[in-house]
Amino acid sequence: MFSCVARSRRESATPSAVLFCSDGVGPKILVEKEMPLSHCSTKELIESCCGAGQQWAIDNGECTEIPVSGTDGDICRIAQKQCCVSTVKENSCLAGMIAAKEGDACGPEESDPCGGSSYKQCCDCCNLGLRLRSEGKTCESNINLGYPCSHVMLSCCEGGDHFIHPEIKRHPEPLPTVTPEKVSETEDHNEALSISNEAELSNNLPGDDLDECLIYGGELCQHLCINTVGSYKCSCFPEFTLQDDGTSCSPDPDRGQVTRLEAEATVPPAASPSQPILVVSLQEEQDKCKDNGPCKHICNVVEGNVVCSCLSGYTIMADGISCEDINECVTDMHTCQRREHCVNTVGSFKCLQELSCQPGYELKDGECVDIDECERGTHSCKVNFVCQNTEGSFYCESKQRCMDGFLQDPEGNCVDINECTSLPEPCKPGFNCINTVGSYTCQRNTLTCSRGYHSNEEGTRCVDVDECQTGVHRCGEGQICHNLPGAYRCDCKLGYQYDAFSVTLADINECWNYPGRLCQHTCENTPGSYHCTCSSGFRLSYDGKHCEDVNECDTSPCSQECANVYGSYQCYCRQGFQLAEDGHSCKDIDECTQSAGILCTFRCVNVPGSYQCACPEQGYTMAANGRTCRDIDECAIGTHNCSAAETCYNIQGSFRCLSFECPSNYRKVSDMRCERISCFNYLDCQNTPVRITYYQLNFQTNIVVPAHIFRIGPSPAYAGDNIILTINKGNEENYFSTRRLNSYTGIVYLQRQVKEPKDFLLDVEMKLWRQGTYTTFLAKIYIFITAHAY
Repeated sequence: MFSCVARSRRESATPSAVLFCSDGVGPKILVEKEMPLSHCSTKELIESCCGAGQQWAIDNGECTEIPVSGTDGDICRIAQKQCCVSTVKENSCLAGMIAAKEGDACGPEESDPCGGSSYKQCCDCCNLGLRLRSEGKTCESNINLGYPCSHVMLSCCEGGDHFIHPEIKRHPEPLPTVTPEKVSETEDHNEALSISNEAELSNNLPGDDLDECLIYGGELCQHLCINTVGSYKCSCFPEFTLQDDGTSCSPDPDRGQVTRLEAEATVPPAASPSQPILVVSLQEEQDKCKDNGPCKHICNVVEGNVVCSCLSGYTIMADGISCEDINECVTDMHTCQRREHCVNTVGSFKCLQELSCQPGYELKDGECVDIDECERGTHSCKVNFVCQNTEGSFYCESKQRCMDGFLQDPEGNCVDINECTSLPEPCKPGFNCINTVGSYTCQRNTLTCSRGYHSNEEGTRCVDVDECQTGVHRCGEGQICHNLPGAYRCDCKLGYQYDAFSVTLADINECWNYPGRLCQHTCENTPGSYHCTCSSGFRLSYDGKHCEDVNECDTSPCSQECANVYGSYQCYCRQGFQLAEDGHSCKDIDECTQSAGILCTFRCVNVPGSYQCACPEQGYTMAANGRTCRDIDECAIGTHNCSAAETCYNIQGSFRCLSFECPSNYRKVSDMRCERISCFNYLDCQNTPVRITYYQLNFQTNIVVPAHIFRIGPSPAYAGDNIILTINKGNEENYFSTRRLNSYTGIVYLQRQVKEPKDFLLDVEMKLWRQGTYTTFLAKIYIFITAHAY
């Protein structure tokens, strides 16, 4: 079981976290590093809590009051509960199978409120298998019975005996050792390698306890095997008692009492002298099924009793003798496919092909025939209409026909059509339409108009005669004809006046006659009129007199932004540009040059009117603020190229593919840990590492030195413990060193600045002196020095 305790602390100006991890039996390793703490294995936590739940089920036979540890949250609670309930149900099921094989009743266990249903279910299903076996039938599983009933029936039918009394193999009990006084606990310091008080140092190193139940399988105990430290113990299923030999199980003395009481209740009262007792011989039992006995189909003798069964397609009736047909179509036991119709037969069924007919047709004798809606009265024709059948449908025909000029309404009546309103142009222009019964007539209009008017083309009204347009007026040269209703008038042209002395038309100088009143800016006289003009930057308005400002910006005189002003305009530039000397064009501002490197954390790229921040081509992506670069975790998103045998480890701006292999004479117990398999002599046991553990640390080049990067020591520590730390490999350039904080705690620290990105693999050896014996542990530490974050 892997246990974890994490706590944080602060040294210098850099926060760090301390992680304690242990497999529950061997030394624990402490890692102190400036990065998020990795969590312990959920798989190992589930296995440990599941084992606790199974143990509680074996010891107590119920799961309602199982204690749950609060430190591990819902993971341990769920694992304990589910494994406990599963074990109780499995034990109850096995007890039910044993009861069925021994002929006991299949009533639920009153002593087991949780597993009563499993006991009865498995007992009943086992009886099914025993019945098949007694009748000599083939043992086959039936998936319709579901799990576990199908599996139990097959197991009992095949007659396998799962409870074999094994030859007991015991190992010598471990010798007790003196437990030294503890001088520290896990919460007092950071832990690295520890030895529990149950596994003392000897030639058997910590964590070497053998699981006899796992190694010898089902050879040790008849029912259940429970591993203990240095040994094991046996346990039995419900309603069984462990015998004196400590391995075999026998049924409880009162087991089957209910069955005996039920049997006694069915015995008839003592026979009177006039009622002789019938004695059935063995030959009589064999002759019970002679001539099929009382059974209608099949007769069998099971344990001295006649048992009737039926042929395929039939089921036994309530009298236990007769058989009745099974309607496979109703019970959904047929095999008809879609678009097939199931028809039940005596002892079987048949599948008929279904036909689907179009609307207006029906199925008759296997064929689609037309439905006569008129004959059946299912049509929708009204009273004055007659139904006429067609192939697949019908139509409604009126009983009477209407003459031209009439329209038949929904009730069958003939109604006159008003052609004057229904036709677009029933009569020619100048004629009026008059409706008649069944038809219409057109009559010409008669109209008399006054002088100056005449009739319109339609002859419906009098309209004015335009003498000016038709040229029948009498206006002279230089005069303008103005049409009036029913008449006309002759006037002088605009801008001229009649000169009585010269009897001619003279031009009027409007600009002299009305100075400053005709035009807003400048007035220019023209023959018969005048013309207004405007100053630069203005234009003549629609009234021809006033001047309005010209919006020069509409013609885009500026390269970017233009602001109109009264009689002129002004050019402006957008953000990131400045106005050039010509006052019209804009030139780009280089923000990267002017900012002196404060805009972007990595690199500034000038673009027209602005700038953009860029990140290194690999290993980084732009953050949401658009200025800083964020590391890409290639391991998390799966963009690395590590093989299946390698482990991807993310570092700042890149990643590493690491391979963790165990040397010879070592076995891999987890992703990052190898344990020694054996040692050849006492000296070899002391000098070769009992455990090799891999770690990964990631720092940046700007880390402040000296910096403590790794702490190591036994946990818990005992009085008299002493450690020796040595960097055996990977420190050729002397960047790192070790130092003892006390007799049982040491650190690895960075003593010299690493100016460029660099990878290291340190072999840090710790020799632990305890009770006159040395034990060696090896920590292989990958240290990746990366460039500082952008």
